[in-house]
Amino acid sequence: MNAATLSVAAPAAPTAPATSAAAAPAAPVLDAETQARMKAQAEAMARAQRLRTLTRMAAPVLGFAFFLLVWQAVAHSGDKQLPGPAVVWDAAVKLFSDPFYVNGPNDQGIGWNVLSSLQRVAVGFGLAAVVGIPLGFLIGRFAFFNQMLDPIISLLRPVSPLAWLPIGLMVFKAANPAAIWTIFICSIWPMVINTAVGVRQVPQDYLNVARVLNLSELTIIRKILFPAVLPYMLTGVRLAVGTAWLVIVAAEMLTGGQGIGFWVWDEWNNLNVAHILIAIFVIGGVGLLLETLLVAVARRFDYS
Repeated sequence: MNAATLSVAAPAAPTAPATSAAAAPAAPVLDAETQARMKAQAEAMARAQRLRTLTRMAAPVLGFAFFLLVWQAVAHSGDKQLPGPAVVWDAAVKLFSDPFYVNGPNDQGIGWNVLSSLQRVAVGFGLAAVVGIPLGFLIGRFAFFNQMLDPIISLLRPVSPLAWLPIGLMVFKAANPAAIWTIFICSIWPMVINTAVGVRQVPQDYLNVARVLNLSELTIIRKILFPAVLPYMLTGVRLAVGTAWLVIVAAEMLTGGQGIGFWVWDEWNNLNVAHILIAIFVIGGVGLLLETLLVAVARRFDYS
């Protein structure tokens, strides 16, 4: 019997696992000339940025210096009744050394007068916001109210605050309510107009979806209109507070009592021009501070 020869196959060598990911490409090697050119471009951009920053910082300083030079030149020309910057600075140092003195109801420091004016502005401006913002929503949301109230707003908005003040004195029989009334009627229009414009800018698709979902009008205002209108509304508030601060100075000049406007008029009666110039800077500084605060608030709620 022939013996069967069994051939035993040797086990196959294990194959190396295939790599699914290709080897990462080697980073390009830049020659010395390219590196030098990129470095020079980066340095040029850094120099340009520093120059822009320096220009942005130097421009206001140069502008204020030019203003002081013109002021000094005007003060030294003519009959020299206008005090120069140095004289006004000395008067300001003496004035602000005790800004809250009280020597009687009509003789108080400039600090108390500014606070009194700010209090009137807060009351009149607050009343204007309470009335003007809902009125703006109403005008922007419903065409009927827009057609009804738009002619009235267009007629009353350009009226000077000095024309409204006698009406307030006749109705309220007192100077303080009359000044608040003048602030109210003059600062309400920016809030009404800007809020109404913001409501009209809301995309119609949002309102169509709300109509399909059968949302109530209060829910539409709270969930859709208010978030979309908020930047416009804050712009109106910012313009209104500037108007209110302008109005109170003119109103207090005529009504008397306590306030920065009355203080300016009293210093004019005393022929103290240096104090009048100080009051101008104080009024401008307070207005700038209010404007800056409201701009910061508007940026906080600007989602565009």
